[in-house]
Amino acid sequence: MTTYGIPLLVLAATGSAALTGLAFALEWVPRLAAFTVAGALVDRQGTARVFRAACVFRALVVLAAALLLSAPQAGVPPAVTVMTLAPVTGLITEVSYVAAETVGGEASRAAGAQAHRVQAVLLGIDQTAMLAGPLVSGLLLQHGGPAAMLSTLAGFSLLAAALTPSRPTEPRRATGRSGMRAGWATLRSLPALAWLVGGLVVSNIAIGLLQAALPVIIVSSLGHSSAEAGLIWSAAAIASLLALTAARRAIDRWGLWPVGAVSAALAATATLALSQADTYRTYLLLIAVLMAGEGGLTVVLRTLRSHLIPPAAFGSTLALTILLLLAPFPAAGLLVAIVPPAQLGHILTAAALLQALGLTTALIRLRTLLAAPPSPA
Repeated sequence: MTTYGIPLLVLAATGSAALTGLAFALEWVPRLAAFTVAGALVDRQGTARVFRAACVFRALVVLAAALLLSAPQAGVPPAVTVMTLAPVTGLITEVSYVAAETVGGEASRAAGAQAHRVQAVLLGIDQTAMLAGPLVSGLLLQHGGPAAMLSTLAGFSLLAAALTPSRPTEPRRATGRSGMRAGWATLRSLPALAWLVGGLVVSNIAIGLLQAALPVIIVSSLGHSSAEAGLIWSAAAIASLLALTAARRAIDRWGLWPVGAVSAALAATATLALSQADTYRTYLLLIAVLMAGEGGLTVVLRTLRSHLIPPAAFGSTLALTILLLLAPFPAAGLLVAIVPPAQLGHILTAAALLQALGLTTALIRLRTLLAAPPSPA
């Protein structure tokens, strides 16, 4: 609801394509800055306490924004409220995400050879939320207004806080700068993981552009509603859930590389076709195909990550890989903010070609490297 709902809220409140793109960038920049802080908090306080606190704080922030948007007499312009909400919710969301990913990493290591099954289940949880979140955000924004959407988001945040079980987490030593240095050293020693991460970073440039530009394209250019814009990502989540189930079974039967190759081909082909799309139905179908391919690639990435990274360096390397994978998103938001809507198609075409090249190169190198045992970290 935050990732896809806040840009829709900004567009509804301001009517500005540039501010929508800027809000998307502002939502992601704090996430990149949050890793060191979030990791240190989880190390000191434990995953349950950090996750619960982040959820409660997010609820308070969005409720305050709902009150300001519902009370014009307060004197705070709606644009100021929504543009402030984007970075604050981005930061809080990343803190809760790092806490959840830490628990997921522990579960994967405990599963051993079945790590890809654990990762598929965890991704299924994420995709189920993505199935409901964008659609609920769009419907509430269209029929109930900003206050209804933000109040519902606050309710889900408080429910998450209430349902979080208490559990201890083992402390990790690598935090701060030393943690990042350890992450870089580990990633350089694992070329198979490094090439896959590099290919996905390039791919995420195209994904980020689509996420940032889609509200502008669907609502402003094609004239559809916020609910219909949210429906696109919900349909994509269904496709991704199906892909996760298929990927888990396919990895059991054929291994990581064939599944990664097919997933990459799906993602790159769909993005190239999306750069030429001009109807709502085409966007709906092709983004579903794209996210199905991304779902398969993510299972491959997470499985490799859990297998290859030594437990002693897992936290720092996990933080680094997530940081690298998220870096294209704020840049994509800034591009959407400065590029005229009529020129977005050309930018998407260039990003699609770059994605195809990056994924092809990464998968070719991955096939070679997986044939040999990884170097010890």
